[in-house]
Amino acid sequence: MEGSNLSDANLTNSYFSSSFIGVNGFGSPAESKYSMMQRMTTSSSSPSLLNDGAKNYSHNPVNSPTSSLFSDFGALSISQRRKGFLVVIILCVCSQAPNPTASEFIPKGAPRMATMAQSAVQAFPSPLFALGGSTAAALAPGMSLSAGSSPLHSPKITPHTSPAPRRRSHTPNPANYMVPTTASDQGAHIIQKETVGGTTYFYTDNTPVPMAGMVFPTFHIYPPTAPHVAYMQPKANAPSFFMADELRQELINRHLITMAQIDHSENPDVPSEVDSYHSLFPLEPLPPPNRMQKTSNFSYITSCYKAVNSKDDLSYCLRRIHGFRLVNTKCMMLVDMWKKIQHSNAVTLREVFTTKAFGDHSLVFSYDFHAGAETMFSRHFNDPAADSYFTKRKWGQHEPPPPRQHAGLLPESLIWAYIVQLSSALRSIHTAGLACRVMDPSKILITGKTRLRVNCVGVFDVLTFDNTQTNHLAMMPQYQQADLVSLGKVVLALACNSLAGIQRENLQKAMELVSINYSSDLKNLILYLLTDQSRLRSVNDIMPMIGARFYTQLDASQMRNDVIEEDLAKEVQNGRLFRLLTKLGTINERPEFQKDPAWSETGDRYLLKLFRDHLFHQVTEAGTPWIDLSHIVSCLNKLDAGVPEKISLVARDEKSVLVVTYSDLKRCFDSTFQELQAAAAGSL
Repeated sequence: MEGSNLSDANLTNSYFSSSFIGVNGFGSPAESKYSMMQRMTTSSSSPSLLNDGAKNYSHNPVNSPTSSLFSDFGALSISQRRKGFLVVIILCVCSQAPNPTASEFIPKGAPRMATMAQSAVQAFPSPLFALGGSTAAALAPGMSLSAGSSPLHSPKITPHTSPAPRRRSHTPNPANYMVPTTASDQGAHIIQKETVGGTTYFYTDNTPVPMAGMVFPTFHIYPPTAPHVAYMQPKANAPSFFMADELRQELINRHLITMAQIDHSENPDVPSEVDSYHSLFPLEPLPPPNRMQKTSNFSYITSCYKAVNSKDDLSYCLRRIHGFRLVNTKCMMLVDMWKKIQHSNAVTLREVFTTKAFGDHSLVFSYDFHAGAETMFSRHFNDPAADSYFTKRKWGQHEPPPPRQHAGLLPESLIWAYIVQLSSALRSIHTAGLACRVMDPSKILITGKTRLRVNCVGVFDVLTFDNTQTNHLAMMPQYQQADLVSLGKVVLALACNSLAGIQRENLQKAMELVSINYSSDLKNLILYLLTDQSRLRSVNDIMPMIGARFYTQLDASQMRNDVIEEDLAKEVQNGRLFRLLTKLGTINERPEFQKDPAWSETGDRYLLKLFRDHLFHQVTEAGTPWIDLSHIVSCLNKLDAGVPEKISLVARDEKSVLVVTYSDLKRCFDSTFQELQAAAAGSL
């Protein structure tokens, strides 16, 4: 390909509107929509102890145009007719065939080479196309013709099939928000270059250059609380480095319940293994062996356990139906339909199986386990004194006044929050062609403060399955109507704060109580759900009654999400600092290494020992320990980033003082840990 004299037409034809054009002829315009590509050398969803360095938030400055290749690209231009489009010249190695073993090209963040000028082009320098041995001297500093091969080895894969855009994080660059977008900036394109497996690629870097004067921190820091979260915090003395104590205690309780185990010597009736589940732990008091009483919900004796599945090592909730023999497996059709129900307000059914591990024929339902959940019955209807308004009184006794909201009734906002969640679960279930059939306070779980989940779904469909019916979904419309009536009873019981209010003889008193203490919308919703209608009702019919309260619930959920997200942000850096301390602990005070008992007291290790004393063992002028968490966090962050700041490390005998920078300490730290890692791998 000659670059001496090219006409404007030939020059236009040699351009391709592509972000990536390879020397060997690979290229596709499909990549032009990606503004920035990152080279991925590892793929891991969790941070590694061995490779967790601090990231520099500052923007790399543009390299100075010192190389001849920079000048070569600076001489290129774009025709005025193609102005505004991304165009790059195809560069071909003389008669070189595509490398069949070339690794897939994934561009990395190489130094910027040049911007494409907008002057006319008359000739192309010949060294630009002869990327041979002599060309390496003309490359910009830090650039290589033999970059590391991609770990995803795939011969003859062109850049447009590279998975890098799909793996690329969608987290925006913080500098992008403060970059002025003017008409003059839109025409500037920065050329990037990378060679992978013998194939050289040129692509454009459309990352906006930040304005002058922008300074980002060079090490990880803990930012203050976001203002929209700070103003909704009820406690002014909340911890600054860690999550709120209330949320921490709730998570600890969930972890405690998840890891709880049973003493089999005191509970011999609980088997050690059931099907593929082990480590059973009773979640309810076990029924006595001679119990003949059956539950009011399922007409069978039931028990509930937490168990760990040996297939995935996850905890599940097992609902056992005592003494039930499954005679036909056609009901598994309904079980498969229930498995597809994934809703935030319903406990997902995972599988159903039979077992003889308990000494009888038992049917077991496996559900997702939600640690720390309690039933609506135990939270709101476990107080016998709440039924006093509906209990019978002696003859001649005066009728007491109905209770008010401040006298034990639930807030209306809480009731509406429950209505929104329960109706949402019913809507999802009914849309799938199923019916809940367990809308009962004893089968509704509450986690946290107001989060509801409908439990034990699908149990009735298996227990009452009729083999003689040809259409097993024929009764679902009637069951769905019964779900709406059950929802009305639950709402009425919540409004009365008593299960006695839903009894037939107390319905009039219950509705009077609702009329006095709650809005007409809540009363109309209860009447609509409990009154027989001439037509089939739908759960969507109550949406006009919920009205704008749905947005109130959505707003509360978003605000709760903001608070939890802010607490999570406090823990983002803590894991990295823990791994840093773990590495430091493997180095300090090591008794012997490579048969050298003084290894930890010499060389780079001695500096790290003094740095450890600088972190944790400082004292005041009076000789008392000086303990400051902010000092420890700040020093660890500076060490992880290797900032050029200097510190004074004093020996324990106070006879010597070493002045070093954090960058020196980071170099000592990395090299020492790599030495330990190599010895552990057996390479030393």
